[in-house]
Amino acid sequence: MVEHNCRSKSLSSRIFCCGSEVAVTSSSSNPGENTHCSCFSRLHQKSTKSQTTPKGYAKQRLYVCPMCKLVFENWHILQEHVELHLTESRAEECVLADHQFAQQLQEKENRQSRSHETQTEQEEFQKLQKQYGLNNCGGYKNQALQNMDRAVCRGQMNPAEYHRRKAEVMESLAKGEDDGRTKTLGLMRALNEYYQRSGTDMKHVYLCAETDHYHASVGDNGWGCGYRNFQMLLSSLMKMEQYKDVLQDLVIPCIPKIQIMIEEAWKTGFDPQGAASFENKLKGTRAWIGATEIYCLLTFLRIKCQIVDFHQPTGPSGTHPRLFERIRQYYSLGSNAALRLQPKVIWTNKPPIYLQHQGHSRTVVGVEERNNGTLCLLIFDPGNQEMQKLLRSDITGMNLKMIRRFIGSMKHRQYQIVAINGILSAEEKNARKYASSILTAENVP
Repeated sequence: MVEHNCRSKSLSSRIFCCGSEVAVTSSSSNPGENTHCSCFSRLHQKSTKSQTTPKGYAKQRLYVCPMCKLVFENWHILQEHVELHLTESRAEECVLADHQFAQQLQEKENRQSRSHETQTEQEEFQKLQKQYGLNNCGGYKNQALQNMDRAVCRGQMNPAEYHRRKAEVMESLAKGEDDGRTKTLGLMRALNEYYQRSGTDMKHVYLCAETDHYHASVGDNGWGCGYRNFQMLLSSLMKMEQYKDVLQDLVIPCIPKIQIMIEEAWKTGFDPQGAASFENKLKGTRAWIGATEIYCLLTFLRIKCQIVDFHQPTGPSGTHPRLFERIRQYYSLGSNAALRLQPKVIWTNKPPIYLQHQGHSRTVVGVEERNNGTLCLLIFDPGNQEMQKLLRSDITGMNLKMIRRFIGSMKHRQYQIVAINGILSAEEKNARKYASSILTAENVP
């Protein structure tokens, strides 16, 4: 860039001419003679010489804009005109600079946003891993021993009891059998006796076959509900002649043993997608299981069952009346419900139903059909550790609140049930194993 300076008192502007930046300067007395650009001077001289005037008239001097070639008769007007060019040029440069700055800010914001999203996704993934027991924090054994250690430190358990309980845990794990410390027996019989003498507002009460209740322990608090519900299902099946042959005197397994059984089902080809989601490993983890794992394990044991998916509410205010009706039909089927003299209490030979929703699972052991037409499910919850209250001779309707669930109290968006309905032949088991590569369920609605 070539710059010319003018030390006289003059007007000065900077213009771009012939590819270089120059100063256009004029004095108040003789502006044309002080132009410091040879190109400008040549243009000026050329335009001046090219003008001819009639004889006797003064010669008119013209000035050419070096930027747009516009011709002016007055030097000061040309000066203002050139300054407008320069102002527009500076404005364009400012706009371009502002645009580039805005782009830089946007790119920085995008980078920060992507970084924040990545961090948030990672944190959410870690939360899900922790929630579903896939964060390598150890399984049933580790949690049981850690919780007992804490109980000793807090004075809630004396050392002698700690060593006794630790020995029981280790023995249970070695045998693969549940130690029975969380089991409650005789509940279905107690419910049958209660409804026989009470419940005047009931049209019918349907109860499943004899089922024991299992609740969570120090080893599986917070994640063991699916395994405890499987223990409830198995406790019922093992008492029924129809299923004894295929179960081959199977004892109620402890939670690590149930994990091993599911892994064995995966190894034979059941539910490859589900196995992959757990990386083919359950033992030694706190991984949650759901309806698909219960279905695969029961099918592996040659128990005929079905998954029914209530994937959206079917009633007002997010309720699921079709879920309730489906469970009523399950228990009433084969009970000769058409008879008007049907007994009020029907203690069926049907196994309980596994019930899954987001974050928890429970076991349905019966249903109340009331005189006003409403239905109420009777549910064993693995999180309930007060089921012994139902064995008291003075049981009342207040005690039943812990197992009663009305339509208005079950408003999760989605529910799944696993209903048991017979025995599978070896051929049917294999057919279902191959079909489990893409597990399907009956969808309602």
